[in-house]
Amino acid sequence: MAITNTTLAIASTSLVVGVLVLGLKVWAWWVTGSVALYSDALESTVNVVTAIVALIAVRLAQRPANANMPYGYHKAEYFSAVIVGVMIIVAAILILREAVLGFLNPEMPEAPTLGLAISAGATVINVVWAMVLLRHGRQARSPAIEADGKHLMTDVVSTIGVLIGLALVYATGVAQLDSILAALVALNIIWSGWGVIKDSVGGLMDVAVPAETQKIIREAIACTANGALEAHDVRTRQAGKITFIDFHLVVPGAMTVDAAHEICDRIEARLKELVKDCQITIHVEPEDKAKHAGIVVL
Repeated sequence: MAITNTTLAIASTSLVVGVLVLGLKVWAWWVTGSVALYSDALESTVNVVTAIVALIAVRLAQRPANANMPYGYHKAEYFSAVIVGVMIIVAAILILREAVLGFLNPEMPEAPTLGLAISAGATVINVVWAMVLLRHGRQARSPAIEADGKHLMTDVVSTIGVLIGLALVYATGVAQLDSILAALVALNIIWSGWGVIKDSVGGLMDVAVPAETQKIIREAIACTANGALEAHDVRTRQAGKITFIDFHLVVPGAMTVDAAHEICDRIEARLKELVKDCQITIHVEPEDKAKHAGIVVL
């Protein structure tokens, strides 16, 4: 419950931070007229939308399972991450448009010192908050929060590039560099958006847990299923913070239901010690169903 409350608080705070940073970046663009800073502000608009989507997804994912959704609402966060990825790419396309127009009609940005200072202040806020989002997203296994953090960190990298580039624009007097910077920001954003979408689609398609976690699961079954003969067809999938594990456990045909149930309880207890937030389904089968493959009980 503590992690759940913290996740909701972080998702809500992320929206406030997003609005604050957006205001600062719009201010920086307004005082300079820079196309590159405009692109940076447009990306921050996506940050605000991202924060709203993440907040909705996190609240939805906390709903308990019911008759209509017996496996819970955990995948809602993957849908939000896909939406975030699409929004990132849309923002990149808009930035590319402005970059082309700016390159064809170049103008030197104004008020360089004030504009760069405002943008730098917004970047410091983003760096701190992106680290908070990434750390908590991984700790709470929240795809929505982690996607928000990854996008924010991409925004930080983009802004740093813009600040360095604008310094070169002012130093060289080449106005077209401003538009070139905006185009580079857009390409970086597209790459970030693709990464977010790719990771989220994996969750929606029920990709198995990482190989390291699979090894832990198989070893736990092998070491705690004393009295059984074998375990086979071990399957795993990740849905938000929940890890689903199911497999077939072969026991001697003469074994009582109580004895088989005791073995299952022992396996489940060990798996829950090793794999956080897991849901386990064990199909008990008689020995004539053995496949002589899979996990040999130690």
